[in-house]
Parts: sequence; C-alpha cells; structure tokens
Amino acid sequence: MDLVDVSPSKKNPRGKFVGTDQKQIIINMYKDKVKQQLENPDSPKLTYRQMLLEISKSSGIGQRTVQTTLAEYKTKGTVSSPNKKKIRPTILEKVDSFDKDAIRRKIHGFWLNREVPTLPKMLVAINEDDTLPNFKPSSFRKILKDLQFVYAKKSRNSALIEREDIIIWRGRYLDQIRKYREQNRPIYYLDETWVNAGETHSRAWRDSTVNSPRDAFLTGLTMGQKEPSGKGKRLIVLHIGSTDGFLPGGLLCFESKTQSTDYHDEMNGSTFFEWFVKILPLLKENAVIVMDNAAYHSVKKDRIPVMSWKKQDIINWLESKGENISYPTTKGALLSQVQTIHTEHDKYVIDEYAKDNNKTVLRLPPYHCELNPIELAWSSVKSYVRTHNSTFKLKDVKELLERGVEHVTPEMWTNFVGHVVKEEEKFWTIDSITDDYMDEEPGRHILTIGDTSSDSDSD
Repeated sequence: MDLVDVSPSKKNPRGKFVGTDQKQIIINMYKDKVKQQLENPDSPKLTYRQMLLEISKSSGIGQRTVQTTLAEYKTKGTVSSPNKKKIRPTILEKVDSFDKDAIRRKIHGFWLNREVPTLPKMLVAINEDDTLPNFKPSSFRKILKDLQFVYAKKSRNSALIEREDIIIWRGRYLDQIRKYREQNRPIYYLDETWVNAGETHSRAWRDSTVNSPRDAFLTGLTMGQKEPSGKGKRLIVLHIGSTDGFLPGGLLCFESKTQSTDYHDEMNGSTFFEWFVKILPLLKENAVIVMDNAAYHSVKKDRIPVMSWKKQDIINWLESKGENISYPTTKGALLSQVQTIHTEHDKYVIDEYAKDNNKTVLRLPPYHCELNPIELAWSSVKSYVRTHNSTFKLKDVKELLERGVEHVTPEMWTNFVGHVVKEEEKFWTIDSITDDYMDEEPGRHILTIGDTSSDSDSD
C-alpha cells in the first residue's frame, strides 16, 4: 500500500519541540519518496510541495517544520537539536508599571485607613481585586521588593513600609511642588504612553436578539462593534500639559518597532532630548517641568567613575576636574576622592539644558504616577480612542488619538491637577501615620523583603 493511503498519524501537539529522532524520520521518508520515484519512472511525479504535504500527513508533523528540517539537511548535511529553552518573562516583566503603582496605592490605602498592611493581608486584598493580577506569595514578595517596600518588624507583626530613601524622596518632592505653587510658577507635566491599533472597550451594549449578520440584515439592527483579533500595532505617544491644557505643538507620536512589553523601551535619550529642545521655547518663562525617572529622561551630562573603570581613566577624570593626585595611589583611594566632588558633577543633560533656558526640572519619586495629572489626561484620550475606533487601523487610530488630545480641555486639566493636589495631601497623612506606628514601641527593626527571617515572620 502506498504511504499516502495510510491513515494520518496523530498530529504533533502545537508548540511541542520536534527532536532529532523525529527530524531523522522526516529525512528518511523524503529519501524513500525520492528513491521510489527513481525506481518507478512511469509513475506520476510528485512535486517537492506534494512531497512535503504527504510527509506531513504521514508523520503528523507540520508542513513548515518538515520544510525547515529538509532545508537544514540539504544545507548542512545534518539536523540540529531543538533549543528547548524558552525565554520566559519574569514576574517583574509581566506586571506593568500601572499595576505596580496600583499595588503601592492599595498598601497606602491600608495605612490611610489606619490598618497595618501585613504581607498576608495585602496578598488577599490584591488577589481579590479583579483589576489586578493574582500572585503567589513568592511572586508578590518580588514585586514588593521591586517597589522598594521593606518590613517594619515590631513584636510579632511585620508591617509593609516603603524604604527610607523613597519616603525622603517623596517628602522632598512634595515640599518642592508646594513651594513652586506658592510662588505661582507655571507647572507642566510630561509623560509617555502607548495606544494599540486594537484599542476598544472590553464591553459594549448590543441587541441580544441579533445573533448573526443575517439577523442584522433582516431586522435593520446591529450586532455591535466587531472585536479585533489582537491588540495589533502600537503607537508610542509623548506629550506635555498644564492647567492650560495640552501644550499646542507638544505631541510626539510614532509607531512602535518592537514587540517589547514595556513601551519605555521604544524611547531613547536622543529622541527625547530632540523633542525637549523643540518644546522648551513653547513653555512659559520660569516654568517647572515635572517628569518621572525613565532612563531616557536621566542621561548623565558627565559619567561618574565607578570601580569597573580602569585606574588611569579615573585619574584622567579627576585631573580633568582640576583635582590633584597623590602618588602612589590605589583605585579605592581615587574613588574616595571622586565621592568628595561627584555631587557637583553628577548632573543630567535635560536638567542642565532646562536650567540654561530659565526652566526647572522636578522629578517624581518612583512608581508615583498618581502625582502626575497627565495620567488622567491619558485615560480620557484612550477612552475617546476606544469609543470611536471602528477600523482598528493604525493610521485611523493616530487620527483618533489627535482628536482625543483636542478633546481634553483646559477645564479638565485643571480638575486633574486639583485631584493630584488632594493625592499629595494624602501622602502627608500616610507618612504621618507610619511615623506614629514606628514610634509606638521601641525595639523595632527593618528587614529587607526576601530575607529568610522576614519571610517566615510575614507568613
């Protein structure tokens, strides 16, 4: 019986690796078919494509795998083992910055209600929240560590508090933004976001009696908006605004070129600096510009020496700053000398350019997007896109994005800023409550999340 008449083998499960043994079977089947054709010149000749199809049916292995296996064999004379190591994203990569910020706000909410947030309590609260991912205890600890939370251990309880440097950073920010408002300085807020071609509301009203295109035609009703099969291509968006609204001429929008889950990967220091130079003359005099600490916002004007530098490079750097070197010397001694002067040279390109143009850059503490009103503006813009998106084509989505930006009025921006001011006041309250908690009894100590002792106490 010819091989093509045999019942098809069980298909290789989708995504399962095809090993060298299976690849060798493919090669042997191909050789047999070629041999059969040579030995039976009067039989109908099979094209190469037909051979691929028959081998696929007989082996249960997909046509593409059969084709690539034979191509590899013809080129190299052998077949290679599959790479069974899949690159899987870590939990920190799976959870985006918005979810991380929501987790931090939920912890703050416990403090605001004067309820001590322990790890077990927060894990339950977050896993019960439908808007947030579900976590295992080990994964949740990694997220907390990334958010720079620590345990404040007191007696038998371990409360989650933020690391001291983050609390100090936030307090400094709140002091500065309050001072700038008292001085009536114009304050602008900038940020990046993304918009997918497939942006649409996850739920929409439709007539439940219309179940097919035929029903829609006969009744003159609609089945509702057709959902896209995926998110599609993506636009990366950058803008800046104030209580006067989005800054005219401040929109930067371009198509994403990668499949990265983090839209911050799409921007770089030179692109951001070019945009920043263009919009700076459009801002009011003596303006304050609030931004986060993304890497492309924080390009150093002058690199500061570290231990990985060669000794002579450190010497050259110190001498370029007018420092005298005492010989003989060691790398450790040179780096100590660097530490005495690094503050005056540890500056950002953006900050210095703004200062030269009579503007001030003010940086948000990490994961504090609720202190940036442009996040609320982005929410309004995206809602406009989702409501009006019907083609799911990137060109049309870009036009909707531009109209959505125009839809956000100065009055809306004023309300967004007012909401942020209230959030700032909440932080003063939260920090005061945590201070009171830490002062209640002596003997408390701080444990880094991930320590064996802290993990056992929290569980």
